[in-house]
Amino acid sequence: MTQHYFSERPRTRSHRRTVRFSFRGRAFLFETDRAVFSHGAVDRGTRLLLEALEIGPTDTVLDVGCGYGVIGIVAASAAPGGCAVLTDVNERAVALSRDNARRNGLANVEVLLGAGYEPVRGRRFDVIATNPPIRAGRGVVEGIIEGAPEHLKPGGRFYLVARTGMGAKTLGRIVARIFGNAEEVERGGGFRVYKAVRACSRPCRNGSAESSGS
Repeated sequence: MTQHYFSERPRTRSHRRTVRFSFRGRAFLFETDRAVFSHGAVDRGTRLLLEALEIGPTDTVLDVGCGYGVIGIVAASAAPGGCAVLTDVNERAVALSRDNARRNGLANVEVLLGAGYEPVRGRRFDVIATNPPIRAGRGVVEGIIEGAPEHLKPGGRFYLVARTGMGAKTLGRIVARIFGNAEEVERGGGFRVYKAVRACSRPCRNGSAESSGS
């Protein structure tokens, strides 16, 4: 039986394949498999999200629902002085992401098994990026949005991509409600990318705002 990409322990017969992907002049090689999201090619939503991401050289990045690791691994390559943490509930996806980090020569990648933010409790990041598992249900996606602020550093950025025909505008409104701000930063190919910034109470050193309780 074919299983969803958000299955914890896929029993679909493994059939690995290699995907080549180029982004901003760098070539990446990813191994994919059945029962993992978009195993045939890097999907349009992920490509659009990567175009929107603003990653500094020392940023810490969290990729929630990483699949075989495209977003987190590309982010890690843009932050050689920082790191990327990737999480997924799917055991097969986690194994692939770990293999793909090594395959692309990136030592600043940490891949953790677990749902949402469970594997990173108590940790905060400069950037959280997600191509969320829409087919897992609205509750799962809303949980990713609602849990983001407490896992962001002051002034941290949250990025979400969703298909327009599968409720992207509604998710954008939820992002705005949770963060108090939201901006559509990319649109194309039937997808929209939203960005929000964690609100803070006093100026940050980087020019954004910082919370005295952080």
